[in-house]
Amino acid sequence: MEKRVLGRTGRQVGVVGLGCWQLGADWGEVSEQQALAILETAVDSGVTLLDTADVYGDGRSERLVGTLLRRRPDAGLTVATKMGRRADPHVADAYTLDAFRAWTDRSRENLGVETLDLVQLHCPPTEVYSRDEVYDALDTLVQEGRVASYGVSVETVDEALTAIARPGVATVQIILNIFRRKPLEEVLPAAQEAGVGILARVPLASGLLTGKYDESTTFGADDHRSFNRNGEAFDVGETFAGVPYEVGLEAAREVARLTPDRATTAQLALRWIIDQPGVSTVIPGASRPEQARNNAAAAELAPLDAATLAALEQVYDERIREHVHGRW
Repeated sequence: MEKRVLGRTGRQVGVVGLGCWQLGADWGEVSEQQALAILETAVDSGVTLLDTADVYGDGRSERLVGTLLRRRPDAGLTVATKMGRRADPHVADAYTLDAFRAWTDRSRENLGVETLDLVQLHCPPTEVYSRDEVYDALDTLVQEGRVASYGVSVETVDEALTAIARPGVATVQIILNIFRRKPLEEVLPAAQEAGVGILARVPLASGLLTGKYDESTTFGADDHRSFNRNGEAFDVGETFAGVPYEVGLEAAREVARLTPDRATTAQLALRWIIDQPGVSTVIPGASRPEQARNNAAAAELAPLDAATLAALEQVYDERIREHVHGRW
């Protein structure tokens, strides 16, 4: 698999990683055996970047990734985790050095590592991105050896640009997919210029961009695609990329018609992201091993041609833009 430098971490990572939210919670039941099979298959398929968080299943995802690290010590893996959403209440003043130490110590234990490769602020209140003391605290974590590098996971373009301006920020994680194109305008160019890595999350718009859903598709009560459609639990942009479900279905059908021969619509969607200048890695999730394998294979597709890119942009402009472009 092609590798790229992950921003200021200096690490080389595969252009397709694995998002590990599914292995923790909020996507329906995934057994421990299934989760470990997904992780093993991803690594066997060339994945070297695993993205998790301390709140995914209250640490379950991190602990499963830690099991994989012990099984595959020579796989050259980079683990990106996140912190901040354990704060209760989740307010800017909760983002303190003492809290950071406690959260990262817990993640280090869950993962079974002395130093976290990369810790990201997990979509904190917007005010956090502008606080000098937050970055001072993050620098202290590096000095203390708790973390090797730090970054941010953001909801909005403005949050990303604020973070990119900080010299210690190694990476920015942001929603980027065929239905969420706004980061192409300013965020990716700014990150490239600053040497900041980009992790593209929600690449398949919570599965919409697989082209496999229709009006009769149902999701379990424990799946965020049921309980967060209107942002009841967290930012609605994390669910179907903020696109109204019925609108997304129609747009996804148009995307599916553009799928190249011998490729899946999901692979088309992932290849589109890989092709964007400034992207370091894309982090689709998987709830079955074959999904992890097929997602990784998107790195083998040829770059999309100009006609396909233009057609995808037209789908966005005609069906999606009005619903998402001004919101994030």
